[in-house]
Amino acid sequence: MATPRKTRKTESGYLDGQLLVAMPAMTDRRFARAVIYLCAHSAEGAMGLILNQEAPHISFVELLEQLSIVDEDQTAMLAPAVAETPVHVGGPVETGRGFVLHSSDYVAADSTMRIGDTFCLTATIDILKAMAHRRGPKRSILALGYAGWSAGQLEREIQANGWLNCPADVDLVFDTELDDMYEIALARIGVTPAHLVNDAGHA
Repeated sequence: MATPRKTRKTESGYLDGQLLVAMPAMTDRRFARAVIYLCAHSAEGAMGLILNQEAPHISFVELLEQLSIVDEDQTAMLAPAVAETPVHVGGPVETGRGFVLHSSDYVAADSTMRIGDTFCLTATIDILKAMAHRRGPKRSILALGYAGWSAGQLEREIQANGWLNCPADVDLVFDTELDDMYEIALARIGVTPAHLVNDAGHA
């Protein structure tokens, strides 16, 4: 049985501030079982961060050292919660660039982009410095790279049943175990992977 496509648009008609959830038969391995927070979406295209893929080859401490935010002598003084901050794979575009999706309690005047009332995005080194010294946002996800779509591309992929979407909330985004996020996001939509079909259709 075909599953009705779940497309909940914002008042603007676009999906910024929502989650994209990959369909089970996603053919692009980079996005298999991906849950993506959509930071921007307009007629010009879309940009988002994968939430449930951790970067395997770099730690937050190593990143701070590479960026000369701390040196080797200072790393031992970092609070455990700081040192253990995970680094995520945000997507295949600009993989050497860092992005921090975070709660709205931290705002850098000239570099933070607000996404609705709850989430913000900052992509400057200043937020990493703030996080290293425990002056950053209360909740955050640090990602290297991002997922990007050209004008109309995301709409076509959704139409072809490549993605589902649902509203984002802070608990799901910031507090969910990465291995559990995909199933939990699907459950928020009201579907299970076994009940999904991957060709366009109607209920």
